[in-house]
Amino acid sequence: MEYVRWFLDALLVITSCFLVMLILMHKGRGGGMSDMFGGGMSSSLGGSSVAERNLNRVTVAMALIWVSVVVGLGLLIRFG
Repeated sequence: MEYVRWFLDALLVITSCFLVMLILMHKGRGGGMSDMFGGGMSSSLGGSSVAERNLNRVTVAMALIWVSVVVGLGLLIRFG
């Protein structure tokens, strides 16, 4: 049981780092913090590119993995 806890702890750290990097890679939509740092200069020309859609999919997948690891750790702590 202890090895599962170590594995989930390591997986939580790794997915957290990747999730932060993926979120920071997203393009700013304007009107928020991105305008403060100069991101408001670009104009959006309609739909998103293939790269942006793929980045969105990877971010959602990583977020789902992160949530499942957090739930797994919570259950392991509570009932383990």
